[in-house]
Amino acid sequence: MKKALAIVEFTTVSTGIKAVDMMVKTANVDIVEAQPVCPGKYMIVAAGLLSAVNASVEAVKSAFGQRYISGFILGNPHESLLSAIYGTTQIEKIHALGVLETFDAASAVMAADTAIKTAIVDLIEVRLAKGMCGKSFITLTGEISAVESAIMRATEVAGESGMFLDSGIIANPDDKLSEFIL
Repeated sequence: MKKALAIVEFTTVSTGIKAVDMMVKTANVDIVEAQPVCPGKYMIVAAGLLSAVNASVEAVKSAFGQRYISGFILGNPHESLLSAIYGTTQIEKIHALGVLETFDAASAVMAADTAIKTAIVDLIEVRLAKGMCGKSFITLTGEISAVESAIMRATEVAGESGMFLDSGIIANPDDKLSEFIL
């Protein structure tokens, strides 16, 4: 896993595309995602060494500040975070299901990283702003007490930025729901 992960959002697609180019030319970063998100914004997820990620984010903030909405850099992200963002996690069975929804992508990533570091849970998915008018959500599974602890702490983290929307826990989801989630 890379040593840092960043998410930056811009008000326009054209600025976002220019920012991707600048980020990779500024420092050795990998672009995990770069795409338009609702409502007409552009989101970039980048990974790399902390110094490189920081340099690339600072460069685009400086160059495109008038179109920069928000962003953050997460040092030392949990190793399973990227696979949950990619939607490539391999979960056999959902024991208890936790869901947390935020108003923005950055809060969802911070909440997911916090949740997975709080208790023994597995991230199922971290959905970033796609098809949700800019909102995001995380799903995770584990034993009920672990899911409760993880969701509680993740809710606190998302709430600190004012971006928490809702959460829920299902102790023993039906197999039909599990098939839909997985």
